[in-house]
Amino acid sequence: MTKKIVWIFTLLAIATLFVVGACASKNANYNAARNHHTPEGFRNLHTEKHPGGFWKWKRDQWREGLPKKPDGGYQFPLLKPDAKFLASNRTESTMTWIGHATLLLQMKGVNILTDPHFSERASPVDFAGPKRAVPAAMSIDELPPIDVVVISHNHYDHLDAASVIKLNKRSNGKTLFLVPLGLKKWFNARKIENVVEMDWWDERSELGVKFAFTPMQHWSKRTLWDTNQALWGGWLVQAENFKFIFIGDSGYSKDFAEIYRRYGAMDLAAVPVGHYEPRWFMKMQHANPPEALQMVEDLHATQAIGVHWGTFDDLTDESLTDPPKSLAAALAEAKQPPDKLRLMVHGETRRLVMR
Repeated sequence: MTKKIVWIFTLLAIATLFVVGACASKNANYNAARNHHTPEGFRNLHTEKHPGGFWKWKRDQWREGLPKKPDGGYQFPLLKPDAKFLASNRTESTMTWIGHATLLLQMKGVNILTDPHFSERASPVDFAGPKRAVPAAMSIDELPPIDVVVISHNHYDHLDAASVIKLNKRSNGKTLFLVPLGLKKWFNARKIENVVEMDWWDERSELGVKFAFTPMQHWSKRTLWDTNQALWGGWLVQAENFKFIFIGDSGYSKDFAEIYRRYGAMDLAAVPVGHYEPRWFMKMQHANPPEALQMVEDLHATQAIGVHWGTFDDLTDESLTDPPKSLAAALAEAKQPPDKLRLMVHGETRRLVMR
């Protein structure tokens, strides 16, 4: 079956699923005093509404040919994390890249998971849609007990239903899910009850760790009828004097300078560096490597790692091998050292130096 035919079935399957979705038209969390709230949902602070053009983009792909893999396919290395160490670790602070936007963060004995995605596809159906080029570095069963899960937004490559359902069952409902405003109902419908919704700049402490939900420039959608009816954002995670920020997914905006103004310099930032072409369609929602580097500068981050690349195929037009090349060029152009914003290997664990 050709790739174009696969895409036809993919789009038909997604459209069919959307047709049976539920329709909502009002923002139950609307607060007229908040600039990013609207009666219908939410909006970004520093840009107009999303320019649209999804079907134009797909039409262009059809006419020009879908992005092709280099000869031989992708050969990204995949490390096997030391699951035994991670499960028993209560003293060292670590970060493990499981793939895409999924990070396992261990801080002061607390296990935190970002945007957990362990399924084969980033899609509303399991037989079509963007597929993993690299397997998840760990299975859910290999993870240490997860205390807190943070969700940046509801797109299928960041909020995977099968993954969050299994994480909840595995902990017998003890794992806490911190989610953007408007998503609690979705979790409750899947029998996940230990859920706290948060608005931009809301803060909450759990097990001695502070979590703050910050603005990002993106959007949300899971069906044809729910555009921007759930919020999106990033997560500041702070244990004692160590500040980590997980951006999740964002275009470049003034939000990053405002985060620095409120919270000061970051010790570590996880910034998205992939899925950015074509720029006419992606610029508002996905940073490219030069813009990701500017995010790091605005946050005054001491260290930064790139996420949201090299894992799922066919999410955007650039090759999966392009972000490392583009990032190296951006660092050279900005006269920055390679470790200013570095890429991890799938499955790599880094030990974090806490101040």
